[in-house]
Amino acid sequence: MYFFFAYRHKGQPGIICYLYILILHRCMSYLYNLWDDFMSLLFPRICYGCGNHLLRNENLICTECYISIPRTGFHHDKDNPVAQLFWGRCMIEKAAAFSYYTRGSRIRKLIHCLKYKGIKEIGLEIGRIYANSLRSAGFFSDIDFIVPVPLHPSKQRRRGFNQSECISFGISEVSGLPVILKSLKRITVSDTQTRRSRFERWMNVEGIFHVADSEVFRDKHILLVDDVITTGSTIESCASELLKIKGVRVSVVALAVAVM
Repeated sequence: MYFFFAYRHKGQPGIICYLYILILHRCMSYLYNLWDDFMSLLFPRICYGCGNHLLRNENLICTECYISIPRTGFHHDKDNPVAQLFWGRCMIEKAAAFSYYTRGSRIRKLIHCLKYKGIKEIGLEIGRIYANSLRSAGFFSDIDFIVPVPLHPSKQRRRGFNQSECISFGISEVSGLPVILKSLKRITVSDTQTRRSRFERWMNVEGIFHVADSEVFRDKHILLVDDVITTGSTIESCASELLKIKGVRVSVVALAVAVM
C-alpha cells in the first residue's frame, strides 16, 4: 500500500525512498541474525528438556521436546486419573495435569531445571503452553482466579522463588485470570515427601496451610496450581482448608502427575 501511495503522490523519489527503507530493513535483519548466530557460538542456547542446541526461533524448549512431551489430555475427561485421586477425600470440581512425571522423562528434566537450577522462565513457558490447551477446552470458563500452592517462607527464601507461582503466572498470561499470592499461607515446614507412603504423605502435610483472608475466597471458584501431583496429599490439605470457607469451589492443575 505504501508503494502505491509513494508512486501516486510523490513520484519517483517516493519509490526510491520506499526501496531504500526496504533494503535497510532487510540488511538490519540480516545483521541481527548474523549477530545472533555469532552469540550462539559463544554462548550456546540449550534446550532444557534434552540438551540439544536451540534453533533461532526456539525458546527454552526445542521443537522436538515440544512435540515429544506426552500430553495427558485429562482436561477433556472430568473423571480422569488426577480427578480420581481426590474422590472420597475432598471436593474438587475439575482436575488435570499437563504430562506424566516418570523417570528420565523430558517434563521431569524441565521441572528439575525449574525447581533446582532456578530457570524460572521454564515455569512461565510451560504454563503458557498448557494454558492454551486448557483455554481451548473451556477449562477456565467459570474460574475466578488462580492460587499457586504456597511454599513455607523459609523454604521460599532458600530457593528464591516458588515454582508454582512461575507456572501460575504463565497460565495467567493466557487465561487472563488474576493470581492471588498472599491470602493462602503455608505455616508449617513439612519434610520431603520422597519415599513416603500415601498415608505418611497425608500425615506429613495435614494442617500445614492457613487462610489469611477468607473474604478474598468467599463464593469464588479457585484454580490451585502445583508443579507435580503424586498422591495428591498436598493439594488435598490445601483444598480442605479453602473449602472451609462459604461458597468456595476448588479446581486443580499441575504440570505433571506421577505415574504410580
